[in-house]
Amino acid sequence: MDIVTNLSINPRVTRLNHTIEQIANTAVRSWDRAMQQAGLGGRKGYYDDEHYEFEGGEQHNLRTKHYDKSLRLLWKAEEHAPWSSFRDCTRDEETMLAMTKKSLSKEERALRTRLASKEFAQELDQHYTMRQKQAIVNILSLIGHGEAYAWLVSTELLNEVRSTGGRAALTMQVLEEAKHFVVLRELIRAFNCPVPRMNAWEYVLLERIYKSKGLEKFFGMNVVVEGFALSLFGMMSPLPGLEMLKLFHRDESRHTALPGNYLKEFPLSRWQMSNPANRMRRLVTVLAALPVLLHVEDDLAVLGIDAFDLAGSLARKVLKLSERVGFRLPMSYDHAGLILNKLFNAYCKSTREGFAERNFLLSETTVGDEELELEQEIFAQVA
Repeated sequence: MDIVTNLSINPRVTRLNHTIEQIANTAVRSWDRAMQQAGLGGRKGYYDDEHYEFEGGEQHNLRTKHYDKSLRLLWKAEEHAPWSSFRDCTRDEETMLAMTKKSLSKEERALRTRLASKEFAQELDQHYTMRQKQAIVNILSLIGHGEAYAWLVSTELLNEVRSTGGRAALTMQVLEEAKHFVVLRELIRAFNCPVPRMNAWEYVLLERIYKSKGLEKFFGMNVVVEGFALSLFGMMSPLPGLEMLKLFHRDESRHTALPGNYLKEFPLSRWQMSNPANRMRRLVTVLAALPVLLHVEDDLAVLGIDAFDLAGSLARKVLKLSERVGFRLPMSYDHAGLILNKLFNAYCKSTREGFAERNFLLSETTVGDEELELEQEIFAQVA
């Protein structure tokens, strides 16, 4: 290719244009800084164009812990839910799937054929009664509606985090929340049962979290709601037809770990941690999650699950994670756990015949070695 001949231009005009740009740059940025300091707006984009980074720096470790890891663990619905309408595999992945099918045993091919057929919904009928199917739909829809709000909240939270690594991590969460919502919705609909609306308690909880300010969204969504979803996925993934929930559980484990990893790089200030109003709002958010479980107490019972075992297991994990990350409550973990356990026992004594008092916060409803190992790493569970 021939080298392009340079055009002849006036160097004085070039210098003048550059000088004008420098003056305009100084004026515009000075104005935005002044407006920002006065609380009247200013620059909205948290981007450090002088260093080609987002504000907060590169944060390489944060990126590799979440963004890179999420890309490695990115799963395809077409592979794991072949009965669904999703066709999200690349050509190379489809070729790999075809080769994998050839290597399967006769029994494994039969299972694959069953899952890939249009008879998936009918297969569910062989495992569950209509009441059990409706119970599963009622419980999973709690998470389904929660995933919709997680999608909304994580999109807004993307503009609250600093550094290239932090934004990369949140970007993957936005993508995964979108995937969770659309894939879980199709799984729920495969049960051919009415899908309930959000109950009033879930509506209040999710709206409250969506309206929270700044990094408090991290507490409401990644600690409380994602912790709730993680516990339900870990509990229900062994059920027939719900095996793919293990993949959701794996994603949620990274989502619940994100506040801790991010706040190691950008710690909350003493005021953010200890502000009495913030501490009380966090406690109210935790308490607001409890009526959501009471609403499906009968559905959980149909599946042989005690709602208060789940509530105790969830409360222990959320309280420990909140304390470790720095989202302080008005009381210590031990004190909050004691109060919640008394409330759980008081309710059960008044509603269950022959109930014997016990420590619900020692319950564990997550099933599976892999799931328990992931949660152990995140929540630092206590015996």
